[in-house]
Amino acid sequence: MAEKIVRVRRKRRIRSFTGIDALDIFRRDLSPARAALLVGVTVLVVTVAVVLFGYGSKFYSGWREKTLLQRAQAMLQQENLGPAAQAAREVLELHPDSLPAFYVLAEAAEKRNLEEAVSWWAQVARLQPHDLDSQLNLASAALRFGHLDTARKALNNVDPNDRSTAHFHVVAGWLAHAEGNFTEQERQFASAVKQEPGNDLYQFNLAALQIRSDDAEKSAKARETLERLSQLQPFRSGALRALLNDAIDHSDVDAADRFAQQLQMSQQVMFADYLLCLNLYRKLDQKKFGALLDKVKPVAARNPNDLALLMDWMNNNGLAAEVLKWTDKLPSDITTRAPVAVTVAEAFVEMKNWSRLKRWTRTGSWEADDFLRLAFQSYAARQSRQVIADAESDRLWRSAEQAANNRPEREVKLARLATKWNLMIEAGQLWSSVSRNPSTRREALDALYKIYRANNELRKLYEVLQRLHESSPNEPSITADLARLGLNIDQNTQQAQNLAKDAYDRAPDDVNCAVTYAFSLYGLGRTTEGLEIIKKLPPDKLHDSHAAVYVATLLLDENETDAAREYIAAAESGPLYAEERKLLEEAKTKPASVSKTPSPFEQPTASPIPSISPTPKAAVP
Repeated sequence: MAEKIVRVRRKRRIRSFTGIDALDIFRRDLSPARAALLVGVTVLVVTVAVVLFGYGSKFYSGWREKTLLQRAQAMLQQENLGPAAQAAREVLELHPDSLPAFYVLAEAAEKRNLEEAVSWWAQVARLQPHDLDSQLNLASAALRFGHLDTARKALNNVDPNDRSTAHFHVVAGWLAHAEGNFTEQERQFASAVKQEPGNDLYQFNLAALQIRSDDAEKSAKARETLERLSQLQPFRSGALRALLNDAIDHSDVDAADRFAQQLQMSQQVMFADYLLCLNLYRKLDQKKFGALLDKVKPVAARNPNDLALLMDWMNNNGLAAEVLKWTDKLPSDITTRAPVAVTVAEAFVEMKNWSRLKRWTRTGSWEADDFLRLAFQSYAARQSRQVIADAESDRLWRSAEQAANNRPEREVKLARLATKWNLMIEAGQLWSSVSRNPSTRREALDALYKIYRANNELRKLYEVLQRLHESSPNEPSITADLARLGLNIDQNTQQAQNLAKDAYDRAPDDVNCAVTYAFSLYGLGRTTEGLEIIKKLPPDKLHDSHAAVYVATLLLDENETDAAREYIAAAESGPLYAEERKLLEEAKTKPASVSKTPSPFEQPTASPIPSISPTPKAAVP
């Protein structure tokens, strides 16, 4: 009997362990109260476990984030930039909007000169949209890598109350410089100096710009500032460069020689400074020039980039033959590779030695610059003036374009060559492509402006001026050009009149802006007001052929035919654009058609008009 009981109990234990009839066991062995208690305890245990697990996980994540950030910041301070960036990226995996991590990534990328710095500073600015430094850091990085649209947007996002700071004015000045708006650049730099007059860096920025000013007082003050800064180590070389260029421009031989000597002895002298000194001595003293060139050649030969710089300078200064002689004495493993191989090819172009240029570019590879080898080979074939060669030239040029396609840094080099070689169709296509890139947009649009102006393609010219105005909306000269062309070709007349007023308000002393606004008033039937604006301008500036057209037009509209004579003569004696010539011819025929007296243009004499110009009057032929 005992044995039977043991067996039954063993069976139950086995069934309990295996889960068989578990519900029956609960029903038989547990009361409802005990079951409820057991369930409650189980739920409590599970809840506590979940809370502890979540808290522990959160605690661990926070601890790991803090540890990674400390490691990233320490590595950044030690200039261990790659690992610092990697640690910061791991932080972002834990905390996607970690502001400190974005700071580390932005600073590390900037120190490594990586373009991704712009995107990291953009993240910082996104998280701190009202912080001045965040927006200025983004704008500065964007300017450094040519993202002008991003820089402009960042500055526009700065709170108006923060736009009076010196730092804001400096960044805005460099944006104006990138846009080609040097008037605005000077204004912004001057504002920075006004805010912090004791800041030598701001003084240097302004002086280096104003030393080139036509205003004698400004240039003299800038010269004095740069002389002072040339005694301070951080600014010594930069100040000496500016002073040397100024002395060369003004043919001040003694000062130029003194600055050149000081610059060469400066600890911060760069290889490009030797080229600046060569510019001086080539004009000043052939003996010193030869001695310096002989001194610089072996220095240049140590570095392919410096060698290419010197050869390029020699090509541009009539020494291409000397470049080719020197090339024969240099190691071929240096001269047959870019960038030196490119300057040797340019020397062959300067010498018009097409057969040697063909041989130089026929084989080998210039690696990343191989598209230039194809371009030079195409040009050599083109210059041979053969039908077969023309087909080969076209094929090679297409290959060069394909190798440069969608690579703005390559396309701009190819566009410059096409422009230099007067391949206007090819140049126009390349510059159009390059103009889509913010970093090269201004250069491309300026080049397209020249091409369309030379070909008298006024509609395309107007479109380019619109894009230039969009890129640099505060530049008075571009605003005036756009307004005047719009008025001449009846394109967006109302907008053109508004732009003319805006340009004049910004630069009332600028002849281009003043004449454009006066012409706009003439179109509105307010010629008398337009003439009052013209009378405020320097008389000698009004005799520029382009300005004279509009002065003559307004005078003729007021029937001041005698006063108009000298301006008609000035206009017809110089270059005129097609729309200006048409305007002048229409203005000359208008008074003749309404006057009852003989045409004044047939009279050989002219009466003086002191209110417009005190200079002698020229008879109209």
